Amino acid sequence: MTILVTGATANIGRKVVDQLLAGGATDVRALTTDPARAALPAGVDVARGYLRRLETLPAAMAGVDRLYLAPTPDTVTGVLAIARDAGVRYVVDLSGEPESWWGSVNDAVEASGMEWTHLWPGDFMENTFMWAGQIRRTGGVREPYPAAASAPIAMDDIAAVAATALLGDGHAGKSYSLAGPQILTRAELLEQIGNALGRDLDFVQASRAETIEALAPEMGETAEWYVDNVLESYTERPDAPTGSVERITGRPATTFAEWVSRHTAEFTPGT
Repeated sequence: MTILVTGATANIGRKVVDQLLAGGATDVRALTTDPARAALPAGVDVARGYLRRLETLPAAMAGVDRLYLAPTPDTVTGVLAIARDAGVRYVVDLSGEPESWWGSVNDAVEASGMEWTHLWPGDFMENTFMWAGQIRRTGGVREPYPAAASAPIAMDDIAAVAATALLGDGHAGKSYSLAGPQILTRAELLEQIGNALGRDLDFVQASRAETIEALAPEMGETAEWYVDNVLESYTERPDAPTGSVERITGRPATTFAEWVSRHTAEFTPGT
């Protein structure tokens, strides 16, 4: 059984490759734009291609049985047509509820005629990396909503769910809402980062404009969209733990304290 991982050098796709290998997969193909620089593990079949350049995909899809699909709403219909024509039978996609930002990926996969499993993650623990520059420069974070909350999930756990679905049976036709094991406010996230660093960090309640300015060095033009859409959503409908990681993979979901203890270097001055 050949499994193709698209976006194989991106944040989650690379972890899917590792989780597949850890789960015993022996025929993993990884799609990347630059195989020479991909640095993928030995034994992985590296294929050149890009989901936004459809002409690069037929060769990469040849002989593939199962597909991990990274979200590319603008070309997803064409990608799925190529996959179906190549004989792919089953797609595990990273997307979101039909009404969400990535909902078009969800809908296109269901319309493709192939079997599918949807992964619908909420907030990523890795999103706190957007604070790293502020923490290193100022010892704190500027945001408007200290009590806004989510249940962030580690990308490794998302990848573990994807690998479990790709390697096993009984997941077709299911949509998995993925969240971490704890609801944490923005202030509590910062406190846990400080605990891991062994220092006190300041949460400065800031205006919208001040928050965008503080996030811009890391996020660029995306900072304004993030403040107006994502942060605002955490004040209205925070994610809640779903238990999906534990139920699907059979292992505990990563807590934020565990995750940040492995990433202290990213938040440490001078690194």
